[in-house]
Amino acid sequence: MTMRRLLGICAAVVLSLGNIVPCAIAYAGSPPPLAAYGQLPGVEMMALSPSGERLAIVGLAENVRRLVVLDANKKPLLAIPVGDAKVRGIYWAGEDRVLIMKSETTKLDAGFSTDMTELFTMVVVPLNGDKLWSVFANDEKITGGVRGFYGIRQRDGRFYGYFGGLTYKGDFRSPVGYLTSGGPVLYEVDLQNRQSRMVAPRFENNGFRQWVLGKDGKVAATLDYISTNGTWTIRNADGTKIQEGANPLGDVGLVGLGTTVETVILSDERENGEVRWFETPLGGGASKEILADVYVHKYFTDTYTGRLIGYQQEGDTPAYTFSDPRQQKIVSAAMKAFPGLIVHLIDWSENFDRLVVMTEGADDPQTWWKIDIANGKAEEIGFSYPIDHADVGPVQVFKYNAGDGTAIEGVLTLPPGRDPKNLPVVVLPHGGPAARDYPGFDWWAQAFASRGYAVLQPNFRGSTGYGAAFQHAGNGQWGRIMQSDISDGLAALAKQGIVDPKRACIMGASYGGFAALAGVTLQHGIYRCAVSVAGVSDVARLASTNIVGSNYDKAMRHAVEQELGARRDLRAISPINFATGADAPILLIHGKDDIVVPYDQSNDMAVALQRAGKPVELVTLTDEDHWLSRSTTRQEMLEAAMRFMEQHNPADPVR
Repeated sequence: MTMRRLLGICAAVVLSLGNIVPCAIAYAGSPPPLAAYGQLPGVEMMALSPSGERLAIVGLAENVRRLVVLDANKKPLLAIPVGDAKVRGIYWAGEDRVLIMKSETTKLDAGFSTDMTELFTMVVVPLNGDKLWSVFANDEKITGGVRGFYGIRQRDGRFYGYFGGLTYKGDFRSPVGYLTSGGPVLYEVDLQNRQSRMVAPRFENNGFRQWVLGKDGKVAATLDYISTNGTWTIRNADGTKIQEGANPLGDVGLVGLGTTVETVILSDERENGEVRWFETPLGGGASKEILADVYVHKYFTDTYTGRLIGYQQEGDTPAYTFSDPRQQKIVSAAMKAFPGLIVHLIDWSENFDRLVVMTEGADDPQTWWKIDIANGKAEEIGFSYPIDHADVGPVQVFKYNAGDGTAIEGVLTLPPGRDPKNLPVVVLPHGGPAARDYPGFDWWAQAFASRGYAVLQPNFRGSTGYGAAFQHAGNGQWGRIMQSDISDGLAALAKQGIVDPKRACIMGASYGGFAALAGVTLQHGIYRCAVSVAGVSDVARLASTNIVGSNYDKAMRHAVEQELGARRDLRAISPINFATGADAPILLIHGKDDIVVPYDQSNDMAVALQRAGKPVELVTLTDEDHWLSRSTTRQEMLEAAMRFMEQHNPADPVR
């Protein structure tokens, strides 16, 4: 059986590092079908076993979404369907067990501060033929699945997982004799015999508790945050206080152990958006700031010790730093082996002699590789999207100045094979808004580019990745400067003759959905249509929902007010209050199971627009969450958006 048959992707080939041959599917003179973009990726995630001999993959195998485990010869050891499960991560416990983290949107009974929540389950998959089982599934004292995953440790030849679990107090069988107040309890679970034991107790106050484990599986440090006064403390294994401070927003947490197992690292985000890391000896002593001039996008820890070993620096393309010189040399060589492409480090073996990377950019629709360092070879394992390199639209960073002169960057995706002049355009602001877009392969942008549209993804003020001051400049600016930053990007494209400003629509999800609605209600005369996916229409109501959902947590209230502004000002930036002024057709798309931006945000906007006599459509995605986690509803969203876009802002024929 070839790898194309196995994973719906290319046959595995052995290549010298740097000799990359993209492999995908050509569509005989027509653009790829929308399903090629909208379905879940052919490869979603990969993880290497500690030896590097085995590879776990979640992706399409014979057009069925599966967990596949391959041995060193690419022979499948396991291939089990995962259906529509929302897989959030895969992990190895030794060579013989794979752990799958999945989530499910669950409706809650009366008495909770919110109607729905996302519950997480960790499934243990033995490779010896034993039955699959779920952590805490048979423990009647623990409810609500897994509430936090704190890693895996090896001890005396056995593997243990560490998980938080909400635990009944008193007799759980009594109708009145139990409580689940407070946070989760930390448990150690033997991944061989399923037995669990309590490692650390719950936090009883308002706020939260975090743990960092030592290499022996014992708690090395505990952080307690009290939301009523914004104070936090870190205690070591003996219960001795080793660091303390205050953070009114609750943006403080333990990164993990330091570069040695004798220290612990704290991340502290200040009210001005500045993130600072402090390393403190576990035995007590002065803290010191580390990586003061580095914007850390992601950090890496050793699987079985928890020690910090490296980080990825924020930027348009990934840049990696490892403390071990050998590891740094290997990663740097791997990055150079794929010239002209963006290279993402995904996983590595325990002794760092094998890597998994994903490449994208240029004409690459996200290709996954296993690299054998000793042999200097790279095996192409699969790709995310079944699209030929000729059908990948070129991507570039687009720089422009906002109306007040502030420098802004965006990502511009152009139609493949088209002269970039006078094109119709889709303006696609990101969600968050504390997020950003990168110049890689974006399935939304590429889908519209394949149909003849230029796509602009502006990283407006409030976006991450450009420093604390730039991100902080977005506070209180929903519908204001953040909104004009977006339309200023459109104006800059038009000035250069790349797009036709009379053929522009705006589309986005979450905060981007708000921006899409604001573009045709708070702003006027700019866009021919707007598509809002899980977007915010009533900012005041969203603020109230978040505060109530946190059980009126003081830190949450402070954070909401800092980002959005005082509640009395939120009506002035809520598109629902300006439905009568909408000057373009609007498409609303929303998952019924959204726990981040409730479905009512779109439903109520649709009602307001209908009452105002404005053209509006509402597409309800059944059994879908905020993140478009299911393949069928992702495709439903994309097809509806494309139909609407082509109706109200048609592009020229592609071929």
